[in-house]
Amino acid sequence: MFSLLLGLVLFLGIHSISIITPLYREKFVKKSETVYKAVYSLLSFLGIYLIVTGFGALRTDTSVIYVGYQSLRPLVYLFMLVGFILFFAPYFPGKIKAVTKNPQLLSVIFWAFSHLLVNGNLADILLFGSFLVWATVDLISMRKRHQRVVSPLKTSWVNDVIVIVLGTIVYGTFAMFLHGYLIGIPLMS
Repeated sequence: MFSLLLGLVLFLGIHSISIITPLYREKFVKKSETVYKAVYSLLSFLGIYLIVTGFGALRTDTSVIYVGYQSLRPLVYLFMLVGFILFFAPYFPGKIKAVTKNPQLLSVIFWAFSHLLVNGNLADILLFGSFLVWATVDLISMRKRHQRVVSPLKTSWVNDVIVIVLGTIVYGTFAMFLHGYLIGIPLMS
């Protein structure tokens, strides 16, 4: 459990600098953007590694906090499709990006919430619950912060088509093949 918790603290902590101290982040970036990005990336990757190994180890513990509703799987699949589409929206600005404002944070919320609907073990609650709380807090804090430009592309309806097609293809690939291979839980049998 320690590995999972440390990974969550590292990953979500480094991703929370803009929430907690946006001026401190800007100060670091102005001083040396390369060093800031290197430290950010290093702590993010270390956090991901610890989250993956910690989650895998804790998942063998069958501490059930609540029983997930397996009958909600079709809703989960729909939420995840929306989440994958939203994930790519910042990189291809269009109406989807304009309406949602912060599509990647919404993507994380869809991902975490949908997984909590069907999973109630301690490991699931720690992982998905932490990301759900973080993304919600970050989404709220975005109302007060200056938005950074993610993509140099011009806003276009064509980008919405790209986002929908790309998100659907990646989602389909992940659901049919990669979830079972990477996570160990096949979705389509």
